[in-house]
Amino acid sequence: MAAPELYTKGACVWVPDDQEVWVSAQLQQDYRPGDQNLKLGLSDGREIHYSVAPPVGLPPLGNPEILEGENDLTALSFLHEPAVLHNLRVRFLDYRSIYTYCGIVLVALNPYEQLPIYGEEVIDAYSGQDMANMDPHIFSIAEEAYRTMIREEKNQSIIISGESGSGKTVSAKFTMRYFAVVGGAAQQTSVEEKVLSSNPIMEAIGNAKTTRNDNSSRFGKYIEIGFGSKGDIIGANVRTYLLEKSRVVFQAPEERNYHIFYQLCALKDSPEMKTLKLDSADHFRYTNQGLDINIPGTDDAVEMDNTRNALTIMGVQPDQQMELFQILAAVLHLGNVNIQASGRGGDRCYVSADDRSLAIFSKLMGVEASQMAHWLCHRRLTVAGETLVRPMSAQQANAARDALAKHVYGQLFAWMVQRLNSALRAHRERPRTLVGVLDIYGFETFDRNSFEQFCINYANEKLQQQFNRHVFQLEQEEYVREELPWNRIEFSDNQPCITLIEGPLGLLDLLDEECRVPKGSDENWARKLYDQHLDRSLNFRKPRMSNSAFALVHFADVVQYECHGFLEKNRDTVFEEPINIMRASQLELVAELFQQEPIGGALSASSVHNGLVRSGNKAHREHKLTVGFQFRQSLQLLMDTLNSTTPHYIRCIKPNDLKQPFMFDPRRAVQQLRACGVLETIRISAAGYPSRWNYEEFLSRYRVLLCGSSPPQDDLRVFCRGAVPPLIPDPGQYCFGRTKVFFRAGQVAVLEKLRAQKLQAAAVLVQSWVRGWLQRQRFLRLYWAARTLQKYARGALARRRVWMLRYTRAALVVQKTYRMVVVRQLYLAIREAVVTIQAFARGARARRTCRQLLAERAAVRVQARVRGWLARRRFCRVRAAVVLVQCCVRRRAARRELRRLRAEARSVERYQELHKGMEMKLVQLQWRADQEARESASLREALQAEHDSHSREVEKLRSTLDVLQRRLHEQSLAAPALPTQREEEEWRHEKEKTAHQILLLVQEIEALKVERDSLAKERDELTSHFLEQEKAREESRQQAASRAQTAVQAELEEERRRYQGLLREFTRLEQRYDNLKDMSTLPTAERWRGHKRTESTQSLSLEPPSPVSSDAPSAEDSRRISVPFPLDTRPWGPEAPLNALMEDLGVLKDTAEKKRGDDLGHAYDAVRVANKFLEKQLLTQRSEWEQEKADLTLKLQQAQARGAPAGRELKDLMEQVEVGEEECYRLRRELKDLKHTVTLRKIISYTAGSPEPAPRPSPAQTGLLECRRRDESRLIKNLITDVRVDVALSLDPGLPACLIFLCVRQADCIKELARARGLCIAALAAIKTALKKHSSDLEMTALWMKNCCLLKDLLTQHSAAQEAGPLEEACPLQVELKEQVRLLGDVCIQAYQQLLSISETRLQPIIVPAVLETETIPGLGAGAGKLSGPRKRAASEPRPEGATMAGVLKELGAVHSALERQDLDRAVQDQTFRQLVHLLAASALNSLILRKDMCCCGRGLQIRYNVSLLEEWLRSRGLQTGGAAAALEPLIQAAQLLQMSKKTEVDGRAVVQTCNALSSQQIVKILTQYTPQSDVEERVTLNFIRIVQGLLKGRSDGPPPQMLLDVKRVFPVTFPYVPPPPVRAEMLDIPDSLKISFLRRV
Repeated sequence: MAAPELYTKGACVWVPDDQEVWVSAQLQQDYRPGDQNLKLGLSDGREIHYSVAPPVGLPPLGNPEILEGENDLTALSFLHEPAVLHNLRVRFLDYRSIYTYCGIVLVALNPYEQLPIYGEEVIDAYSGQDMANMDPHIFSIAEEAYRTMIREEKNQSIIISGESGSGKTVSAKFTMRYFAVVGGAAQQTSVEEKVLSSNPIMEAIGNAKTTRNDNSSRFGKYIEIGFGSKGDIIGANVRTYLLEKSRVVFQAPEERNYHIFYQLCALKDSPEMKTLKLDSADHFRYTNQGLDINIPGTDDAVEMDNTRNALTIMGVQPDQQMELFQILAAVLHLGNVNIQASGRGGDRCYVSADDRSLAIFSKLMGVEASQMAHWLCHRRLTVAGETLVRPMSAQQANAARDALAKHVYGQLFAWMVQRLNSALRAHRERPRTLVGVLDIYGFETFDRNSFEQFCINYANEKLQQQFNRHVFQLEQEEYVREELPWNRIEFSDNQPCITLIEGPLGLLDLLDEECRVPKGSDENWARKLYDQHLDRSLNFRKPRMSNSAFALVHFADVVQYECHGFLEKNRDTVFEEPINIMRASQLELVAELFQQEPIGGALSASSVHNGLVRSGNKAHREHKLTVGFQFRQSLQLLMDTLNSTTPHYIRCIKPNDLKQPFMFDPRRAVQQLRACGVLETIRISAAGYPSRWNYEEFLSRYRVLLCGSSPPQDDLRVFCRGAVPPLIPDPGQYCFGRTKVFFRAGQVAVLEKLRAQKLQAAAVLVQSWVRGWLQRQRFLRLYWAARTLQKYARGALARRRVWMLRYTRAALVVQKTYRMVVVRQLYLAIREAVVTIQAFARGARARRTCRQLLAERAAVRVQARVRGWLARRRFCRVRAAVVLVQCCVRRRAARRELRRLRAEARSVERYQELHKGMEMKLVQLQWRADQEARESASLREALQAEHDSHSREVEKLRSTLDVLQRRLHEQSLAAPALPTQREEEEWRHEKEKTAHQILLLVQEIEALKVERDSLAKERDELTSHFLEQEKAREESRQQAASRAQTAVQAELEEERRRYQGLLREFTRLEQRYDNLKDMSTLPTAERWRGHKRTESTQSLSLEPPSPVSSDAPSAEDSRRISVPFPLDTRPWGPEAPLNALMEDLGVLKDTAEKKRGDDLGHAYDAVRVANKFLEKQLLTQRSEWEQEKADLTLKLQQAQARGAPAGRELKDLMEQVEVGEEECYRLRRELKDLKHTVTLRKIISYTAGSPEPAPRPSPAQTGLLECRRRDESRLIKNLITDVRVDVALSLDPGLPACLIFLCVRQADCIKELARARGLCIAALAAIKTALKKHSSDLEMTALWMKNCCLLKDLLTQHSAAQEAGPLEEACPLQVELKEQVRLLGDVCIQAYQQLLSISETRLQPIIVPAVLETETIPGLGAGAGKLSGPRKRAASEPRPEGATMAGVLKELGAVHSALERQDLDRAVQDQTFRQLVHLLAASALNSLILRKDMCCCGRGLQIRYNVSLLEEWLRSRGLQTGGAAAALEPLIQAAQLLQMSKKTEVDGRAVVQTCNALSSQQIVKILTQYTPQSDVEERVTLNFIRIVQGLLKGRSDGPPPQMLLDVKRVFPVTFPYVPPPPVRAEMLDIPDSLKISFLRRV
């Protein structure tokens, strides 16, 4: 109970309410002890008087505003029901956060919509993090369980409970998914996939739609996930509890049967399902009782595909799947079997012989239809040793049929669980530890409660008891650890209720006893309950208005149960005869399901038996196990399992019954909070010392209340012991532990009030002094300002008077002059207007006369032209008509002639006549054609003549008309006689007619002009429209091209990313294959040790044979017989040169003289000379090596004598000695081989005549390195695979690549293409081996990445397809190496990915501590933190070493130095640091978003400073332009958001404008998480968050809507082709430490 002194005016309290359960009110006056009422003001403005008389007492106090939305309910100052309810409502509705801690319990509210908080990036953010530092999440509970299991090697359990529809199944799935991702095996086995695939199967056969939930689990399950010694998943096991089999045969309105039935019906039309004879779900009685067969947003066909895929993953073969579907379809058809009544009174029944459903059921189950029809309507009884067959009524037969259907489904469910356990069982090793996930039904109470609710509530009573004891144990351990004197905390123990249910003569015992009675009934059982427990147990009650019901007082509520159906459901029996028919089924799976089960005995730990078989044998029947007994045993086994583990609790809450997203019903919520034990946790915590502070934090917070000097740092406990009693007089309200100070409920609020009063008094004192000083300063400023203003005002008034006099005088002068100017301007304007009007009038009259004359003249001309045109048109019409008439007449005549000729042609005589006179006819036709041609020519000439005469006539008439007009004009000018009145009238008439015609013509012309203008306008519009369309099409084409280019670029990037991902996967699989190969070959290698040796050392050789070796003769064999002689330049004679050589070399002549004159003799002498010369040369070289060996041995002895040389020098000398011995051995072997390999044919051809000079090599073929075939494996080994790390790092960048390339070119130049290709392949395989060997070495990875890039560029530069530059002197390679170049590119990507993997492994553990937690700027720590109790979890791990910004920069510097040392291209460096900086920024930002303690202004300033150090580091190395700086932008903006003002709409606009790289969800989440760390800061108001959300809706160019960044995002890498400089052997500095002196420069 809170202290009465806290009830002061303005304090917030909670009062009960019928609708909202609790409403907030404010005290209007102080409370004084003894007052019976409190005057409260509600939030709606009403005032009430609240009675505080016993037993009501004072109302609960409200928590400070700073604690609203706290993520842990136990951190609240006042722990009570209204505070918990209000905090959950604020987090759920205002912050849209569905998870909240309540001590060790995670409270989860169902949002009824998909939230983006379960992705891979969220799992990565929670993995390895402390539970106290992260935002509440189900992944945090899973991480806590996983880390505790790994560290303590103790089994864990996660208990998920809640009402139907509260989200238990989804929570269990996300928990298992977290374990599958975090505990995934390194070899990526299929165990994790199988564990996740068990969920769709169990949901299909065990989940159904109810009125409260669309995917309600109708059974309880406990999933045990087994982990190996390395923390990876190796197996799992599933236990199930109390399957609701009654749903198979009955569903309430708006509910469905199990999902699997509807999924089967959805695929009724598929070919493989045709044999099942399925129909729509509306057709079957077992699926249509709910009247609603569909679930909104769910496709049963798609879900069926998911179920089948999951079955395949679990190892269920397709034929077994079809058998499974066959049994399920048979259950549906069994429900449609029509049982008809017969006999007297309906005491008999029968099934029609042609019943289609029974026939299909029998066929699918593989049984006889007639037997099934008989035993569905009859039963066998055993009376006095005799067996009788008795018919059943229709009602009894229907009940037996439904019992058979339930039993079949129950057996199938148990078989499927057993099959899942078999597939999930660990085969490799025994699980070291386990994590159990319990998804079980929560406390249930309905209007009508039956046997299922009784069992469910019984299980919740047991779980609540275990929960209470665990919470009490944690409190006790805390007090013992802090060495506190503690008394036993009283809490409500529900053991009496559990004893009432399961104790001797309890409800279950009486129920089993009544089930064994032959004629037991529910009424008899109810009477026994009343007799045994009524008035004897406080937890048992009898309803007033019922004799067949009872009520139990559970820990959560009083539940009334109806006794009807208890016995039948407890027996869960089915007649034995149908079961025997099933056992004889031809279907193998059916026969397996119905095998004889063990009777009695112990209960299986994996599942619960699904029913009993009623038999005629009484003794046999008495040993049957009832459902209640089985459930009690399985529940006891579950409790034993939970008690042996460390439990973690998740309580799922259903916020409303309407399934509406983010809608909170306080009455339903508080009902579930009471039922799930959350309030009990708070009550137990409040009964002791709920508020706990470390001494440092307590002193930091309440230092202002403590008097005296500064506290000593060595013993803060003693200081607090002396400082706290004056503040809290009652010593029972606090207690001092070893590391913490403990307070009872409400005492922290008292301290907060005292602290606020002290700070307020200090603030008032400071304000008084500051205000006095400000007022004095203000008075002095006002005094001097007033005097200054008076002085300036008086001067201004005097000057204003003088200015007024001057202005008056000037105004008079201006007015006079202005008036004169206005009058003169008016006169001049009038005169000018009159003159203008006269001029315009005279001009208009003259123009009118001129226009009249011109019109008359034009009319005459128009008339003449028109009349001529009319005459010509009339002539043309007449001529056309005459021609037409002629054509018609001639056509008619031609047709008549044609008909006559056709008639003649039809007669035989005509044919004969034609045949006889054919020649004559041809002559006549020819003559007629000539005549027609002549007539045509004459007609054309006549027509031309007529046309010429007509033209001349027209010209003559025109000339005559002109003459007449000219004469008329002359006469009119010479004698302008007045016309007569008649002529004048005619003239006027003609004039009017002409004017009318002219007017018509003018109108027509105007119309034509208008039409022309409109056409021109239309043409312009069409032209402009066409141009606009062309422009739009061009723009659209450009945009389409741009989009296509962007899409192609994005597709290219995606394809490159996908290819590199596949390459990374291939590398991982290759590594796995090599590991397995090494493991499989290890014993063989051990047997070879000591037998297989190399040429130079005695070390073991496990290398595979070189791919470039071959049995064919190599170039080295040819080179051995072509040794240059000293006398090669001289021409050899037939005898003298050879004799001279023999004399010089000391070869005996007598043997040669015997064979002189013979070719064979010369050949023999030549062989002897060659052998002697080679022997001399080899002996000389051997002596040189022996001398060098002696010198080295002497040096070694001297060094040993002095004891001075270091271990490295000694080792080098030993290696040089070994090399010398090896070379001597090689020379001896060459000499021996040479004596046996020189052929006479080559010697003869060499000595036959004067040899031709050898061809001189071209410049492109010089400067190379020659490696003999048998030395290629040594080259690869010494240069790549076995090179020491110090030697490799001391080499010039790219030296191994240059050496390999020069050897490849030499092999290519001598036409050994296969050898060149093989050398490339061997080098490629060796580089891969070196990368695997140095998989954790950053420097060596960078080295081989450089060599891969350089070798790829060299091969590309010298390929035939590459165009050589103007200064390129190298000739292209003849061998085709495209595939090897591509593989080298893949190895470059592999090396790049390995480099990133090494860097990310080093950076990942220190990113969050360094960027977010490191206080680089001293004094920004949250010294006076907000009021909250610190909560450290078991998963807390020590801070990693080097977790500072200096450590981060050191790791980045190591990467940069490795890349710079190998002189890698700048583009590769930019891409590398872009990837690493993205990892750093994404990890830091994700952790910042999920950690409430980091979202404050001071932490934002600290983060910004830490990021600025990284920016400065990037700028100092020139890496800021490659995308690395841009990757930091989201983190920078998040830090700025924490520092910005967050009050007004202007601030909101600034936030939206500044944070353009953050998504809307990220901005809102950071604002929601913002937590003030001191009293000077303010919480972000909900109104401001809504303003920002409204502004964010209009933002269209923001980042994609995601809350967390993808930490595992991999940017595609490209290695640009950079033409390397020419490479020659003499330009390379090859150190002796490589031991490749066998290479020969060419």
